Amino acid sequence: MLSLIRSGAQCLRSGASAYLSRQAEGRVWTASARLLCSAPGLQKELGEMVRKDKVVVFMKGTPAQPMCGFSNAVVQILRMHGVDDYAAYNVLDDQDLRQGVKDFSNWPTIPQVYFNGEFVGGCDILLQMHQNGDLVEELKKLGIRSALLDAEKESK
Repeated sequence: MLSLIRSGAQCLRSGASAYLSRQAEGRVWTASARLLCSAPGLQKELGEMVRKDKVVVFMKGTPAQPMCGFSNAVVQILRMHGVDDYAAYNVLDDQDLRQGVKDFSNWPTIPQVYFNGEFVGGCDILLQMHQNGDLVEELKKLGIRSALLDAEKESK
């Protein structure tokens, strides 16, 4: 939460809402705060945003209330792998952010997923990685153990 407040304090004008999901006592908590971003500094700010957390998702809506099927699919895939600790930014709250992230990644659609500051792709890419097992390996590189590995052990 402190890093979210710092991000907001660094910016210049009202902009995107940031949502940080944290799991505590079996419940997912979502905190939000207005980020203050200037259009010329948006690309720099986006670079900082994607590097701040291991997993970052730019989506329509929030993890608790996705506003499109593709954003919901990304949230569900991450949830299946037990990834609840990630930053999610609602692009519907700020058109500059919505277009800025597309320009930043050179990817035309939302949602967009980043691991350790690197652009992974959208819903289609994350779904493909989930289906072929690459997502488990990528999460392992982040120090995140996929919950599917535990579920696989239990079924044997």
